[in-house]
Amino acid sequence: MDWQWDWNWNTILDTIKSWLLLNGVKIVLALIFLFLAMKLINFITKRIIRRAEKASEKKHLDKTLMRVIAHTLRIVLKICVVVGVIGYLGIDTSGVTAVIASLGVGIGLAVNGALANFAGGVLLIVTRPFHGDDFISACGFDGTVEDIRLCHTKIRTPDNKVIYIPNGTLSSSTIVNFSEKDVRRVDLTFSISYTADFEKAKAIVTDVILANKAVLSAPAPTVRVSAHSESSIDLTARMWTKNGDYWNVRFDMLENVKKAFDKAGIEIPYNQLDVHLKEDSPLAESLLKRKKNDTDTKE
Repeated sequence: MDWQWDWNWNTILDTIKSWLLLNGVKIVLALIFLFLAMKLINFITKRIIRRAEKASEKKHLDKTLMRVIAHTLRIVLKICVVVGVIGYLGIDTSGVTAVIASLGVGIGLAVNGALANFAGGVLLIVTRPFHGDDFISACGFDGTVEDIRLCHTKIRTPDNKVIYIPNGTLSSSTIVNFSEKDVRRVDLTFSISYTADFEKAKAIVTDVILANKAVLSAPAPTVRVSAHSESSIDLTARMWTKNGDYWNVRFDMLENVKKAFDKAGIEIPYNQLDVHLKEDSPLAESLLKRKKNDTDTKE
């Protein structure tokens, strides 16, 4: 038995040695090629992204589109390299291709939502409702678009939170792009008391608008009475400014109009309710009785 075991073991070792002598060099070369190819693919895709970012500063290329193309190209090239290495080692690639196709179908059926997100990503890339660095409002979130991937879109909120929105949901929802146009209109409503001179208040708001250098002269700003509310007269001011100056103009107007109203004695009313009691009502009698008791106590 010991002799038979030694003979079988020696036979196995000889077989392994002969196989390594015949295919070992090929395996080493395949591994080296695989390592170098992966490094080269990563290098090429990173260079594409860097060039896209530089070109986007000159408005020649869409940075987001180039990023998506680079990521997709990286995945496709790596799959091709792996299949090529398998074929170089003498393994039948038709079987590997069939396995990959089967896995693709199985994964596709298992992740139906991911396919919907992929289709949504393609739709967003083709229709281009927004670009990288645009400020948008969608799916209940407001933020700056940082990246558009095949399955999700990455946005950064003003308070520096990062939100990943599935492209399937995003492509089928209402999207508000605040950055697409160069100018925006600022709409503000100022409430004044009924006893105040609304013509004087209109003139004050107009002067504050004209004093703001960030407000555009064309289209011309307007200030009109927009509503007679329960406890105030509402003045609506509309002015146009560059997109980047929107929030500064809005905040400046709110602060400066308040200061001007205080200086001119224009009252900004608060909600108030006048209550009238009938003399013969139980509540009125109770209040009069309490007042009389308080007076007697003081005396």
